[in-house]
This record gives sequence, C-alpha cells and structure tokens, in this order.
Amino acid sequence: MTKRIDMHSHFFPLITQEEAAKLDADNAPWLAPTADGETGMIMAGNRPFRPVTRPLWDPARRIEEMDQLELDIQVMCATPVMFGYRYPAKTALDWAQRMNDRALEICSFAPRRLKTLAQVPLQDVELACAEASRAHAAGHHGVQIGNHVGPRDLDDGDLVQFLTHCANEGIPVLVHPWDMMTDGRMKKWMLPWLVAMPAETQLSILSLIMSGAFERIPRNLKLCFAHGGGSFAFLLGRVDNAWRERDIVREDCPNLPSSYVDRFSVDSAVFDEGALRMLVEVMGAERVMLGSDYPFPLGEQQIGHLIDGHAGLSYYAKHRLSSANAREFFNLADEAVTVA
Repeated sequence: MTKRIDMHSHFFPLITQEEAAKLDADNAPWLAPTADGETGMIMAGNRPFRPVTRPLWDPARRIEEMDQLELDIQVMCATPVMFGYRYPAKTALDWAQRMNDRALEICSFAPRRLKTLAQVPLQDVELACAEASRAHAAGHHGVQIGNHVGPRDLDDGDLVQFLTHCANEGIPVLVHPWDMMTDGRMKKWMLPWLVAMPAETQLSILSLIMSGAFERIPRNLKLCFAHGGGSFAFLLGRVDNAWRERDIVREDCPNLPSSYVDRFSVDSAVFDEGALRMLVEVMGAERVMLGSDYPFPLGEQQIGHLIDGHAGLSYYAKHRLSSANAREFFNLADEAVTVA
C-alpha cells in the first residue's frame, strides 16, 4: 500500500540557451548549472530568474531525497516560468511538446515513483485540447495549467471549453498560480508570492463559482488548486455573506458559493496545523491532497510531516490526505513501493 504521494512538485529540465532560443532568444527560460552541478540558475534570456538545486532536474538526486523523506511517489509538473503563454500558439505548442517529452524522460528513471503532468499552449484552446490528449495518451497523469492567460481568468469561454475537454477525456487538471497581480507595491520580501499568489488562486476558484462556469462544466472534472486553494477557505464565509446580501454577487451564481466545494480539490501546502484543520473542515478530508511545492524553499521541507503529526486529524483523514485521494484523483496504481 502506498504510504505517501506528493502530488505537487516541480521539475525544470536541463534546457540549454540554444534550445530556449527556439522559443525566444531574449526571454525564454533555460538552466545554467554551476560547475559542481549541485545548484543552478534558471535564466530568462541573459537575466537571472531563480536559483535552484539539483533535484529540480536530476531524477537520481530526487529519488535519493524522496527516500530520505520516506516519500513513495511524486507527481511532477513544470515550473510555471515554462508555460510559454505569451508566445504564438504554434510556437508554444512545439515548446510544450518538447517539455512534455523531457518530463517523461525524467520519469523513465523510476517510472513507479515519478509521475508527471503535461503543460499545454493554453492561449489556443484547440491546440491545448489536442496536446492534453496526446500527452495523456503518452503517459502523463494529467495537465497543469496557469490560473489565467493574460487578462482571461478561468471563467473565460475558451478556458471553460478546455476544462470541459479534460472532463470528457478523463484528464485531471492542476491549476497553479503564476504571473501574479502586482502594481509595483509588492517590491520586497517575496510579497508577490506571499500576498498575490494566494489571491490569484482564490480569484481562480471564485471566477468559476461566481460566473456560473461550474454549471457548464461536467461534474466529473478532476480539478485541483495548488497551495491549499490560496486564501479561498479562510475567506469563504465572507463570500457566502456577500452572496446572501447582494444581488449583484449572486447574479450569475445560482447556489451558495460554499456549496461548490465538492467540485474541486486542493493540496495541503499551508504549513500550519490550524490552517490545515480549517482546510479539511471546509473542503472535506476527501478533497485535500498532500502537496509540497518541492524542491523550492517556500515548499514543505519535511514533506508529509504536517499531516502525519497533526493531532486534530483522524487516521482516516491522514490516510486520505497522504495517499488515497491522490491515487484516486490521478488514477495511480495501488502498488507497493519500496522506499530505502
């Protein structure tokens, strides 16, 4: 029986500057490892973007750390800077296909323990649907998308069409915040990640609820939002109150907003016992999955310890959060995995 499945982790392959230039010589992301190969810098053209460590691209090192963490399976998805939504759709399609093939190559190192989600050129719904289906047939366990494409949120007609396609094809979807809202006031202390990123995720969820989009999307869609759903659970009471008191809030939303929590899942990356307790109370134990944001420093460093050591969670809840929910969500085989 699988004990721990981390369904939210990232990868970034050893993309060369020459390969990135095929997408955009000035801004496309690539990886510049240090001489010892233990760390590296994600570059955007000639500009440093983010320092990273070897597990992001090296499956052998990733498996070593998974063993140390007593982690059975990780589901990997692209680092969001890889999305390529700003580029012409056919150029982005070629990029997504190459990145998706690279992801499967990484997983081939340990296929029972490493799984992956595809990326798609979400700026073109037809191409995005086709690549989601191609990648799923090739071995990806779902797709990861950004929470918006430019000014278009998830209630946009094309994005609703994409989600409907995934529902009809049985393709799970992870929504990850990216390209965070900011007008320049959040300049320091990683405030875009600490303030805007949770707000982006809440915006995504509410755009589906308040617009009535969930009424148009099949109920069988497997949809998950990263980072515990951002600020959604904590502010849900405020949203319900607004729906009750203001007709302009409920204009397109036929039901109480809190009644839609059975339409999606969230990961457990909230880093606090009280926050996790509230998240499980709001969402239900069947709709929260262990997710770490590995291997980034803002992720859970001792993956699964918040769940395992939580005095307020039942054995049933811990089992659901640690593995059972992800196994069902991503259609992972219930196979024994030996952890060193």
